[in-house]
Amino acid sequence: MKRREITVSLSVISVRNRMEGVVLYNQAEQCIEQYPFTVSQTSKGRGALICSTECGEKVLKEYKGSVARAEILYDVACFLKQEGITIDAIIKTTEQSCLSGSEEDGFYLMKDWYSGRECDTKSREDILLSVRKLAELHLCLKRYSGEIPEFMWISEQALTKEFEKHTREIKKVRNYVRGKKKKNVFEEKFMETYEKFLTQAEEVLEGLRMQAEQRENAQWKEMYGLCHGDYNQHNIIFLKDGMAIINFEQMHYEIQVGDLAHFMRKILEKHNWNTGLGMDMITAYDAKKKLSKMECEQLYLRLAYPEKFWKIANHYYNSNKAWVSGRDIEKLEKIMTQEKARQQFLQMLFYFVK
Repeated sequence: MKRREITVSLSVISVRNRMEGVVLYNQAEQCIEQYPFTVSQTSKGRGALICSTECGEKVLKEYKGSVARAEILYDVACFLKQEGITIDAIIKTTEQSCLSGSEEDGFYLMKDWYSGRECDTKSREDILLSVRKLAELHLCLKRYSGEIPEFMWISEQALTKEFEKHTREIKKVRNYVRGKKKKNVFEEKFMETYEKFLTQAEEVLEGLRMQAEQRENAQWKEMYGLCHGDYNQHNIIFLKDGMAIINFEQMHYEIQVGDLAHFMRKILEKHNWNTGLGMDMITAYDAKKKLSKMECEQLYLRLAYPEKFWKIANHYYNSNKAWVSGRDIEKLEKIMTQEKARQQFLQMLFYFVK
């Protein structure tokens, strides 16, 4: 494509994005009118509209879920507020609906908004406070007595099936790369590390299958509860007088340490799988909410799966393989460099589990 054609295309995209932004803003303005307060000022946030009102700051954002899910989120939020957990609770419209907007133009959620700072992933204090807050949240969610609809339940076999799918995809990439006569830098590095990561994936799958055989065990059932669903540094807000947890849209009913594993993986990848930090995170959670032997095993299995290797391999396979991204090579080199530290942490966790 010529330079002028590229410039014209980019201009069209820019105009289209601005037009879409205007449409969304107009829809949001119409939604605001459905709430029992006056909005004096608005500003754009991350994919949302922050509103100043006589009732404090609120945030209006698009919502892609069902009405039934929104109603459960509202009910759980009310319960958590009663329990003293600060969250971005859903606000009902003047018609007592959890959602504004329409099926045709899109639905919106209005929620409480908190001005603060996100969890600093470089701060050990922030990280450990966030883990303790997660344990507190899980304990509260365990006490929720409302009915949890079937659509919020995650199948007992869901994680195993997900990891089985990822493992098949890793093998598919291996078969593709192995069939190439001339391999690029990424492909050579991939083949160097493939066997090691495949072995890890298969060992985790075997561990999950063995643990699943104990479904009738009381400890297995005790692991389950409502989960945040996306507990990460962006959804943890530090306030002047405490902490707030936001963005519960992915909430579901599953093994609760899944939240802990998700957060730990995000943090430890940024800290070169620091064993001391990892064990301190587990200890901080355990001090608030005692971890059973089965929960520790589940945590180990979730962290032991080579998820980062799968992500990189899958991204390579689904992209234009005629031109390999230097970023993919960097990411692969990084996980190769971190692997020794990662295995040291997993070994420590394994002994902790046993």
